[in-house]
Amino acid sequence: MTAAEHPPEPPWWTPPKNSGPRRSLTRATILAAARPILRAEGIDGLSMRRLATELGTGPASLYAHVANKDELLDLLFDQVAGEIPLPEPDPARWREQFTALWTAAHETLMDNGDIARVSLGRVPLGPNSMRAAETTVVILRGAGIPPQPVAWALDAVPLYVAASAVENAIGVAQARVGNPPEEHYARVAEYFAALSPTHYPLMSGMARELAEGGRTERFAFGLDLLVRGLESHIAPQG
Repeated sequence: MTAAEHPPEPPWWTPPKNSGPRRSLTRATILAAARPILRAEGIDGLSMRRLATELGTGPASLYAHVANKDELLDLLFDQVAGEIPLPEPDPARWREQFTALWTAAHETLMDNGDIARVSLGRVPLGPNSMRAAETTVVILRGAGIPPQPVAWALDAVPLYVAASAVENAIGVAQARVGNPPEEHYARVAEYFAALSPTHYPLMSGMARELAEGGRTERFAFGLDLLVRGLESHIAPQG
């Protein structure tokens, strides 16, 4: 593979170290041990000490491979990002490909606890994240969308996808402690149904629509709004 197919890691990441006959601990083994904890207990349940115990070593042993928890989370996020299937861009199918890519990203994030939190408030710059970003840019630029809207889409779209995945993770965590989100949304639906026409003349007539649709349908609707917004930046063919 070419260098372009293997983007460099951010220079501030701890360089990976090869395992030897007296070194069984590697970045790969650390991440492999972290993933089940992340899925089961989320970011707050994952610590360097907990991870060291899982690996049968001391926390100090981990720091030769991972600088701290923040770097561990960056590495985990990028590993997850590497599991998102990326299409071979086809300008004639840009809407379908863009939608499929970011729907898959949403599903992949939801399968990994609340790892999507890592992307909120900072820019993921790992090689897999950058590969997904580059593929997105190729798809959108191939559709004829100018550079500036494409650049800002790289902020708006992942933000929407990550926020939705985090919301799902919150619901999963609430269900674990006996507060299933279905009960909350049922109460919300009842509240909408009881809205006063005097105070909410339009929303009171939309009670059914306000409560309609599950997470999948609502996510797809929001992503479609973003696609339509991006499409509006394509210059008409003269």
